[in-house]
Amino acid sequence: MNDELLQRARGIRLAVFDVDGVLTDGRLYFLADGSEFKTFNTLDGHGIKMLINSGVRTAIISGRSTPVVERRARNLGIQHLYQGREDKLAVLDELLAELKLDHGQVAYLGDDLPDLPVIRRVGLGMAVASADSFVRQHAHGVTRARGGEGAAREFCELILQAQGNLETLQSAYL
Repeated sequence: MNDELLQRARGIRLAVFDVDGVLTDGRLYFLADGSEFKTFNTLDGHGIKMLINSGVRTAIISGRSTPVVERRARNLGIQHLYQGREDKLAVLDELLAELKLDHGQVAYLGDDLPDLPVIRRVGLGMAVASADSFVRQHAHGVTRARGGEGAAREFCELILQAQGNLETLQSAYL
């Protein structure tokens, strides 16, 4: 974690996640009946829960829509869920108006071109290691982990460390 990323993460009040390629490995699984399923990483889930417990609000903004994501968001306690929304920056602007926050107070984790306008606009815009190379090039930082393989946990722990909450949350398990 470099000093610039830690500085950007100090004032974060809202962490926003893309789904496919970030909270999952990006593969889409369709069953014969047309339904789909996704696999999520439990380490990422616990990182999001720790972030919520520290007082940082959370949101998902996804261009696709599926009941699986709704269930995962509910299970983790993610407060704001937007699915089937292609213009992610417009969604973020709506959410910020509702929460009375500004772009500088937002961290975003994405992986592909539709995420780029948000990554470039927020206070901490990051890409997962498996993100499109153009997106990685324009993000403030890139996780070491790939999407669906601990990248969200790394992102959450960066924010928690910058805000001085990581060690306290971890030590609760000792």
